[in-house]
Amino acid sequence: MIKYSLRCAEGHDFEGWFRNSAAYDAQAESHSLSCPVCGVADVQKAPMAPQIMKRTAGSLTKPPPEVIQAIRELRTAVISQSEDVGAKFAEEARKMHYDEAPARNIRGQASITEAVKLREEGIEVMALPVLPDDLN
Repeated sequence: MIKYSLRCAEGHDFEGWFRNSAAYDAQAESHSLSCPVCGVADVQKAPMAPQIMKRTAGSLTKPPPEVIQAIRELRTAVISQSEDVGAKFAEEARKMHYDEAPARNIRGQASITEAVKLREEGIEVMALPVLPDDLN
């Protein structure tokens, strides 16, 4: 599942969850997306920049408990609804993108270089956030 920040032509911001980036693209092209506030069907992805940790006086501070809980719930949902393909993540993502393997939700490991190459090919990927407790 992918969550996008969306914005309608009237400037209303909202979120949408999609099976994958192709599902978003298909709905956007067919104009089947509409703003929940005003109903306008001219909807685009809005810039997204999640802030997990705040920088204060040169150090990182722990996010509020509700943010940590939301991240934990997101990770649990992703893990429970995806197949772990381990180190073969980039290979499996490409196979699905090029219709060489059935589409499904996957997770695994990829280097930053691999993730950048996937995105350059139009394959959307995201890193699961690491919680502060995970680092201990």
